[in-house]
Amino acid sequence: MKNPRGQRIEMSMNLYVGNLSYNTTSDDLRQAFEAYGTVSRAEVISDRETSRSRGFGFVEMADGGEAAIDGMNGAELDGRRLTVNEAKPREPRGGGGHRY
Repeated sequence: MKNPRGQRIEMSMNLYVGNLSYNTTSDDLRQAFEAYGTVSRAEVISDRETSRSRGFGFVEMADGGEAAIDGMNGAELDGRRLTVNEAKPREPRGGGGHRY
């Protein structure tokens, strides 16, 4: 994207990171992606009941998102080959309970 002066504007990008090792922490994720730009947030998603990693996470990058996708998709972290792409917006989910 470019501003009115024709200068490139880097927008923040939220990245999905899949196939994480259950031992990978949010700090590990942040460190791995900092090589490509400014990491605003890194989070490994964990199970609500067991607190164990669910094997995926999200990295929000203030800049360098495209470079991070190019560099980290297919790269190894903690012995696992990562899947990295731009995160899709969360789909609305219906409320709980049963309909009768």
